[in-house]
Amino acid sequence: MVEFCKKIAVSKWFGNFVTVAILIAGILVGMATYPDFSEKHASTLELLNKIVLYIFIAEIIVKMIAEGNKPWLYFTDAWNIFDFVIVAAAFLPFAGSSVAVLRLLRLLRVLKLIKALPKLQMLVGALLKSIPSLGYVSILLLLLFYIYAVAGVFFFGANDPIHFENLQMSMLSLFRVVTLEDWTDVMYINMYGCENYGYDGNEALCTNSTANPMGSAVFFVTFVLIGTMIMLNLFIGVIMTGMDEAKADAQKEDMDTSEEGSKKDLALLEQKLNEVQELFQKIK
Repeated sequence: MVEFCKKIAVSKWFGNFVTVAILIAGILVGMATYPDFSEKHASTLELLNKIVLYIFIAEIIVKMIAEGNKPWLYFTDAWNIFDFVIVAAAFLPFAGSSVAVLRLLRLLRVLKLIKALPKLQMLVGALLKSIPSLGYVSILLLLLFYIYAVAGVFFFGANDPIHFENLQMSMLSLFRVVTLEDWTDVMYINMYGCENYGYDGNEALCTNSTANPMGSAVFFVTFVLIGTMIMLNLFIGVIMTGMDEAKADAQKEDMDTSEEGSKKDLALLEQKLNEVQELFQKIK
């Protein structure tokens, strides 16, 4: 039974079958977003959801049995724990207003696709490896935002209270600027003064119009260059480094697996040779 489950667990057809079930689960969750359709076919959709759930349960059982006398080894793989949590969540007591939570948990089944596709799994591994470095880059970006936000309040707070009235609004406006969403409008307000640009309909807020052409241009252009070009490249560089590390780990794991397989084949060959020698000795 154990050997049979091992063969199923590592077989390609079984992996493809589970992948198809994951895709169907995603489609079923998408169908639930159409109230008229989901109400009309509620029984059919519920039946399909149960079938998908039973497939996921069967996957877990097969992989646990494949571990032989040590089924707890199934939980040594983080991805297996992730699968188990998603399936176990379906048995939590949801009713009434908690149905939305149940639907959200069903949506999480789509994330099982990450495990089903090795390339996606490698990408997630790269992102996870990049988190510590991304944290330091984020701190650097936060310092940049803070410095420019404080300077923005000092320089443009009187002229442009909508965007630079206080520190929190200044940081929010700078986030808009760094995404390049109409950032030139914010710059022009402070270049030409609020009474000349950008405050149509908000004239009551423009109480101290002050034009600052040179200072505004330098402020916003340098912030866009540093925040968008340099910081974005830092994030990309960190993620690419994580990708290289993830690829190196995957190659190392493949080499270890092949070496382990070679050792097993060599041990089996030696065993067969010993059996042949013993047979010849008996014949003699």
